Amino acid sequence: MVISPRVLHILVVAGLTALIAGCATVGYYAQSIHGQLDIMLRSRPISTVIAQPATAERVKDKLAKVLEMRRFASEVLGLPNNRSYTRYADVGRQYAVWNVFAAPELSLSPRQWCFPVVGCVVYRGYFAFTDAQAFADQLQAESQDVFIGGVPAYSTLGWFTDPVLNTVLDYPEAELAGLIFHELAHQAVYVKNDSVFNESFATAVELEGVTRWLQSRQDARALNAYQVRKQRDQAVIRLILSHRQRLSRVYAADRTDAWKRAQKRAVITELRSKFERLAAQWPGYARFRLWFSESINNAKLVAVSAYHDWVPAFAALLERSGGDLRSFLDAVRRLSRRDQAERDRQLRALMPE
Repeated sequence: MVISPRVLHILVVAGLTALIAGCATVGYYAQSIHGQLDIMLRSRPISTVIAQPATAERVKDKLAKVLEMRRFASEVLGLPNNRSYTRYADVGRQYAVWNVFAAPELSLSPRQWCFPVVGCVVYRGYFAFTDAQAFADQLQAESQDVFIGGVPAYSTLGWFTDPVLNTVLDYPEAELAGLIFHELAHQAVYVKNDSVFNESFATAVELEGVTRWLQSRQDARALNAYQVRKQRDQAVIRLILSHRQRLSRVYAADRTDAWKRAQKRAVITELRSKFERLAAQWPGYARFRLWFSESINNAKLVAVSAYHDWVPAFAALLERSGGDLRSFLDAVRRLSRRDQAERDRQLRALMPE
């Protein structure tokens, strides 16, 4: 693959930024650049992959469906019309990257890391799990709550042609469509230094986009199954966010750290118990099982809130836009140009009572 002057410019800027910032940052940018280049070099047009006799039939079928989803995203949902998700890459691992989230032991204010182009975000991504674990160990040594989340795909915000990865090919149709719509939403609207706005917006687009995709397929059974799943997921998310709010009040109280730690354990124990009672009503429900089976801490709660805090507000904005997605996207773009205080004010006003 020939690396274009634009790509070289980005890499030089990133490298110089790393050198200015210090040795630790040099290592981080080196793995980021290497990881992104590796994906670019592995990617091939989906049409080429489908045409190859050696390609497994299940891969051909799924990639053909991806191209349909890609067209739907632009033609129906109004998302960017470019070459992203028209290429395929097998990265030979379960996840594209592993994101490290962190927060103080007695606070829900997330740790942030700042980078050129994307600004400040509430996670730091690594292309190798061992690197993510090593960084998480450093943060834990500083008495930080830490969570490592595997990420099957990510957006380069239109700077590169993002390919579909092997990490998502086994996803059910609705989840695969949702991932493509979510990542393309980041290319449509992205606000530097506001992870919660960006992820909540993309999640709102994902949820609405999948509903419309399944409606267009005229598959009543799949649509009903997705709507049931979505309702249950949202009930679990509301449960998690309500307990995060309780913890926020605990941490803000004028009490000793020992009291706050005891209350933290109690709130998390109650959260697990309420989830079990909720999930018991839904035979066969497996989503969020892994999330609850492992340690729950402030960093893990931060990760959930980043993706869901403003979703009801964006859903209300879509409704206010008459359900027209292009009008909705225009409204979100206008909102994105406000400063964060005004964005948050307007989103709060849209939140349901």
